[in-house]
Amino acid sequence: MWLAVLLALVQFAVVIMRYVFSIGFIPMQELIWYMSSVMFMLGSGFALLMDGHVRVDVIYREAPLRNKAMVDLIGCVVFLLPLCVATFVLATPYVLNSWRVFEGSTEASGIRGIFLLKTVILVWAGLLGLQGIALLLRAILYLRGGSESYSAAGLAGLAKE
Repeated sequence: MWLAVLLALVQFAVVIMRYVFSIGFIPMQELIWYMSSVMFMLGSGFALLMDGHVRVDVIYREAPLRNKAMVDLIGCVVFLLPLCVATFVLATPYVLNSWRVFEGSTEASGIRGIFLLKTVILVWAGLLGLQGIALLLRAILYLRGGSESYSAAGLAGLAKE
């Protein structure tokens, strides 16, 4: 949340500097890319935790809890976890190569930390995968009768029966 506030403030400062004072400051412009990348990639695991991710809600919203748990289970096994594993496996050489050369901006005065930003890809895949495993286990627990209520978010009192 605070990163979003900081992102808005930096964006506002860049706009004022550029259009009011005709000053371009490349590191601040690149910082906007870095912050938005980190915010959206690392926020996706939190969105999954809070059941705020996108799905076909027209069907899912009114479905019985058992069907919701089945959709979550299948979605994790077929889509989410394979995506996380594939991303981690395919991105690892890409990130390692970036670390080998300590990749930085192509702009002379830009931020010299693209290798750090690319590392967020692996962190994203790991955190989203862990949250996917938690969602998968929660769905299995409900489907096996080990839980009386079901919520993809796993938060007490949020499930409607």
